[in-house]
Amino acid sequence: MENQNQYLESLTEIRSIMERSSKFLSLSGLSGIAAGLTALVAGLIASFYLDSDWNYHNYMESGFGYKRAIATDKLLFFFALGAVTLFTALLFAFFFTLRNAKKKNLPIWDKAAKLMLFHMSVPLAVGGFFVIVQVFHYEIIGLVAPSMLIFYGLALLNASKYTVSDIKWLALAEIALGLIALIFFGYGLYFWILGFGILHIIYGSVIYFKYDRKSITITNNK
Repeated sequence: MENQNQYLESLTEIRSIMERSSKFLSLSGLSGIAAGLTALVAGLIASFYLDSDWNYHNYMESGFGYKRAIATDKLLFFFALGAVTLFTALLFAFFFTLRNAKKKNLPIWDKAAKLMLFHMSVPLAVGGFFVIVQVFHYEIIGLVAPSMLIFYGLALLNASKYTVSDIKWLALAEIALGLIALIFFGYGLYFWILGFGILHIIYGSVIYFKYDRKSITITNNK
């Protein structure tokens, strides 16, 4: 019986070593929470900045063109706000991931991290180009939020094989939300806040209590 337990422990340890070498496990739940809070703040700023200029009827009557539905200076403001939001979220992600990697004694930039980043960046780059073409070439803004959610979900799904498996549920939720947002033109900001804000906070909380807090407890017990 004792030999069997030792055998099972050895198998578990081997599996853990193989998983650490093939998957990027340093992602912190706190980075997801921070990204969600950042998105909520950005969404709140955007909603106040739009004020009464932007609603469903205004959008539908504009013929789906941003020039009549929203002023160009406001559009540029939103792109600047989006860039600042992305930079802030990435900064939080780097900080909490680095801290988590040090706590777990895991590498921050290994083969798994490179593969995850590559498989995530391709759909994001395509999605970013798609959104820019929509806005500045075809002058359509109603598909911006749905497109961002769908391509972001696809990016997460594409990268899920190289990190914690739970991320695929966030990916599927983002894709589903993006598809629903396609039906409700003019309410993209609300779906954007829900997808990048609320869902990130929920996902980050799950990851934190499932992995981060557990690893902290194990470390303290040692």
